[in-house]
Amino acid sequence: MTIKIFKYIHDLNCFVVDDEYKKISNKLGLTEWNEVVWIGRLFTLDNDYGEHWFDNWELRDNLADKAKQLGIDYDDLLIIDPDRFKNDKDGPCHTDTERVNFWTDVLKSLQLSLDTLISEARKLNEENRLHDEEEFLPDLEDRIQEIRNAYS
Repeated sequence: MTIKIFKYIHDLNCFVVDDEYKKISNKLGLTEWNEVVWIGRLFTLDNDYGEHWFDNWELRDNLADKAKQLGIDYDDLLIIDPDRFKNDKDGPCHTDTERVNFWTDVLKSLQLSLDTLISEARKLNEENRLHDEEEFLPDLEDRIQEIRNAYS
């Protein structure tokens, strides 16, 4: 079973977190300040730079009014900033437009398996048990079973 991660908003050329994934992410404790922070880390050389892959408030400001008209909360807008997907060490090899188009296609099609989500939840929960008891979920295995039952 795979879960779609993002919902594309054509009128804004941006994304929001898919409602189904958001529900699962929250239940599994995968939400930090955003449900896709951990995914961004993997996309950006597996480091904390990736947790900021949608820190682009100036781009959100440009869409705020239109998003409000569509009933979308400003804070939910996830806009691809091509500068976040390059470095100047040995490139870039593509234009801003090419990077936006590529990452838009990738995020439109991105689905992750329940097994991947559960594995990440267990890893994060163990880290929380050791370093952040407030975020630790002692009932994580029960939550996992509820999700498996719902999606089997």
